[in-house]
Amino acid sequence: MQKIQQNLFISANSFVQWAGIAALKETAEDVARMIKIYNERREYLTPRLKEIGFGITVKPTGAFYVLANAKKFGSDSYKLALDILENALVAITPGIDFGSNGEGYIRFSYANPLENIIEACDRLEKYLVKS
Repeated sequence: MQKIQQNLFISANSFVQWAGIAALKETAEDVARMIKIYNERREYLTPRLKEIGFGITVKPTGAFYVLANAKKFGSDSYKLALDILENALVAITPGIDFGSNGEGYIRFSYANPLENIIEACDRLEKYLVKS
């Protein structure tokens, strides 16, 4: 049974491989469009977080996340993320989730429509300035 299982599940089956080939060959327009959209979101979010008071030393160039220094707002990133979620209704990821070197940082995703990112930043700013 193990030999059968290994041969059935060790790699993607042929129809999935064909789909992968099609995705690589036929999606250039979609990929270019998404790169533009994610870049627009990043170009909004990064300076806006700096205005709010987060430290960003490295501008993101891959994925769709910004890792920001949040030590100004608290030393416990988990507690800060939960506090922001409960009071500003903005979901963020505490840096501690990425290991002890991530403590004091918060990760923001820009895999969301720009309108939602703007609203989240408005809520975040209002809450952190009020606190």
